[in-house]
Amino acid sequence: MEANCLAPSLGRYEFVLRRLHSLTGLMPIGGYLAFHLLTNASIIDGVEVYQRRADQIHELGVTTVVLLLEWPIIFIPILFHGILGIVIVSRGKRNVADYPFIGNIRYTLQRWTGVIAFLFIIWHVFHMHGWFKASWWVENVVRPLGGGRFDPHNAYTAAQAIQESVWVQAMFFVGVLASVYHFANGLWTMGITWGVWTSPRAQRWANVPCAAVGVFLACAGVAALIGMLVADKPGAGQVPPVQTQDSRIPTPTASVPSPVEFANPARIEVSRFPSSPPQRAGRTT
Repeated sequence: MEANCLAPSLGRYEFVLRRLHSLTGLMPIGGYLAFHLLTNASIIDGVEVYQRRADQIHELGVTTVVLLLEWPIIFIPILFHGILGIVIVSRGKRNVADYPFIGNIRYTLQRWTGVIAFLFIIWHVFHMHGWFKASWWVENVVRPLGGGRFDPHNAYTAAQAIQESVWVQAMFFVGVLASVYHFANGLWTMGITWGVWTSPRAQRWANVPCAAVGVFLACAGVAALIGMLVADKPGAGQVPPVQTQDSRIPTPTASVPSPVEFANPARIEVSRFPSSPPQRAGRTT
C-alpha cells in the first residue's frame, strides 16, 4: 500500500484548511521572514547597529513581545502551517523521477524545502530562545541542551552562537535558503490558488516578481550569516547599556540652594538692620 493512502484525510474542511494554509504562508509567516532576515542583515553595519535593532523590538516589553506578538502572530501560524504542510506532503505522490519537468521539480522542492524549513525553525527558536521563558524550563532543559543562546541585551550573543560550530553555520545556510525558496515559490503557487494568475502567460510573467523576491531575501539571509561570522565582540563602551524601566526613573536628590537663593530680598532686608547700632563718630570742633 502506498504511503499517501495511509496519510490522514483533511475531511470536509480540506478546502478551508488549504486556503488558510496558503494565506498564513504569506502573512504573517512570509512577512515575518522578510522582517527577520533584514533585521539580522543589519549586523553588516556593525554590532552596534544590530544591537539598536534588537533594542527597538524588545523595548516593547515581555508581555507585548511574547504574549501579543510571538505566539499569536508568529509561532502559532508557523505551527499550523508546518504541521498541515507535513500532512499535505505525506499525501502527495513523488513522481519526479518519472516526470522530470521543471514544474514537477519545483513542486517537489516546494514540499521538501517546507519540511526542512519547518524543522530548521523549530531548532532555531530553541537554539536562540529556548521556546519558553519559564525559569524552571530554561534552567533544567534549555541550558543543559545548549539552547537559549540569544540575549537581547547583548545581541552579539547571536553571532557567538553561530561562530561556535561549522555544523551550526551549515544548518543556518541550508535552513535560510530553504525558507526563502519555500516562500518565494509559494508566492507563485499562492497566486494560482487564489486566482491571481490563472492563464499560462500570466503564470510565466508571475515568475519574475516571485524570483526577484526570492533573490532579494536570499541575499539578505546570506549577508546576515556572513555578518554573524565576521562580527567582532564589541569593546567596552561601544554598545550603549540598555536602559531598564527603573533606570529611566530619575533618582530624587537633595536640592542644594543656589547663590541666587541666598541673595533673596528677605535676607537682604534683614541685613540692613544690624543687631547693634553703629557707634557715632565724635564731633569735631
